Amino acid sequence: MTTRAFQKKVWEYYRAHGRHALPWRLPAQAGKTRDPYRILVSEMMLQQTQVDRVVPKYRSFLKRFPTIRALARAPVRDVLKEWSGLGYNRRALYLQRAAQTVVAEYGGTMPKDAESLEKLSGIGPYTARAIATFSWNTPYTFIETNIRSVFIHEFFPRKKKVSDKELLPLIERACPPERKRRREWYYALMDYGVSLKKSVPNPSRRSRTHTKQSKFKGSLRELRGAIVREVAGAKKISLATIAKKFGNDARYGAVITALKREGFFAKK
Repeated sequence: MTTRAFQKKVWEYYRAHGRHALPWRLPAQAGKTRDPYRILVSEMMLQQTQVDRVVPKYRSFLKRFPTIRALARAPVRDVLKEWSGLGYNRRALYLQRAAQTVVAEYGGTMPKDAESLEKLSGIGPYTARAIATFSWNTPYTFIETNIRSVFIHEFFPRKKKVSDKELLPLIERACPPERKRRREWYYALMDYGVSLKKSVPNPSRRSRTHTKQSKFKGSLRELRGAIVREVAGAKKISLATIAKKFGNDARYGAVITALKREGFFAKK
């Protein structure tokens, strides 16, 4: 497939079926720059979490913490309580620490370049470039699971173990030269990628980076999440109370130690 034909196919899909109403795709104020704080929140929430679970949590989280300063100064317990239900609770801590750094070091204004964004807590190469692109149309090249699916499906229909190194030049070549269209192009790629996973065997399984996610039921993640919910849901709680409920699990001690080390709560 030629680059031109590929672009046409993706744009046509997006015009007909794009998820245009996702709340983090709407400008905070019509005609003005997209709000990078809202983009930051959405990107942190969307990591390893389905869109339909994120949308209501995104709205309620921003209602509770409407600005980056509000999030930065909030009690950790309140942040975790609002995050509850999304899983991977350390992302909530990363998000708040990133907000605190932006307030302390950048006067509450998000940095615009990927290199500075990557220095914030919990932000890696993809998230940094996504924030910059979706907020300011910065012409970065990046890849995530849905984009990966699109390029594997269209350009490597039969190959297994496709590496990101093979995909990135194709992604760069396919990006529209007009900077103002970069944001919409990535939205279109992601939406097309989501549709592929519903219509064909998941192309990302043929990626060299693909790993099968372990079951949640009975996992260490499930135990961690249950303890964090217990702590976040109480104004005050003792270790004795937590131990009474979870202490029979042989992994309890290691989990409590890890949660304390990561900053979820402090032993007093």
